[in-house]
Amino acid sequence: MTQPTITVLLAEDEPSLPGLDSLSGQAEVREARTRSELEAALPVTDILVVTDFRTGMLADVWPNNCPVRWVHATSAGVDALMIDPIRHSDIVVTNARGIFDRGIAEYVLGALLMFTKDTLTNLALMKEHRWQHRETGLLRGSRVVVVGAGSIGREVATLLGALGVRVSGTARHAREDSAFEKVYAQQDLPTLLPDADAVIITAPLTPDTEGLFDADQFLRMKPGATLVNVGRGPIVQTEALLAALRSGRLGGAAMDVFEEEPLPADHPLWDQPNVMISAHMAGDFIGWRTALGQQFADNFQRWQKGEPLVNPVSKEHGYVSNAGGPTPDA
Repeated sequence: MTQPTITVLLAEDEPSLPGLDSLSGQAEVREARTRSELEAALPVTDILVVTDFRTGMLADVWPNNCPVRWVHATSAGVDALMIDPIRHSDIVVTNARGIFDRGIAEYVLGALLMFTKDTLTNLALMKEHRWQHRETGLLRGSRVVVVGAGSIGREVATLLGALGVRVSGTARHAREDSAFEKVYAQQDLPTLLPDADAVIITAPLTPDTEGLFDADQFLRMKPGATLVNVGRGPIVQTEALLAALRSGRLGGAAMDVFEEEPLPADHPLWDQPNVMISAHMAGDFIGWRTALGQQFADNFQRWQKGEPLVNPVSKEHGYVSNAGGPTPDA
């Protein structure tokens, strides 16, 4: 029996995905880091593993009658994969749902503690060698809205709930969920914002979420509230965010993702005193690449046996469709 061919699309300076050597004897594993390597690999590829979403090569070199039957994304978001030949085909798409949940939830907790305890001011005062006593808030009893009540959003809600935070969520459809006080339909978001002390974005990028946080949405938010975006960058309009921060409407923002990445070095957000910026790394714990490789290798064993794959993604909406767990992020 002919072994299937797995092609792993990597950034040019990215090391190999750990753990795929365990597939020796079961599959031929190739790597593609350049346009020419990808163009040569796709016509003989059965399974494509994509670790580099910052490339536009896929749409440019995808061949007619491509033999790829399964595309796996080593991330939660899959919007960059949804080129027409994949979206409008029988190709199965899976993602890395579950790998990053805890890491992202801990990032969110750290960000909220940072704002609640006014840590940014502490750091600024330290630089000035100034001793200035102040009172700060408590997370307990605060209200948080998580935009995107999927697996990441549920982990965020569970962690915050353990500290006495009152957490509501939004998703494509309203539902009951033990991790939240209540999950509302996304269309209800404007009615939730005025009472929220913090808004956490964990949603995937879809036509419904792109540009969701614009100037009007920021005006609906509670004065002094904080925003944390660990979802997808284009969900927040960067210039609208900057205006809301400068006006004092927002108390602060922790931003791990942006419309344009990397965020340009001369962008004024870098110099906002009430902003924390990180480089799209909220979920990247030590050992995350090994976990990603193991997750794919385990799923490959299911594929070989003809069993249903873990984390299949709805190509229409961009979320996991039947992972046997909580409902989708948006």
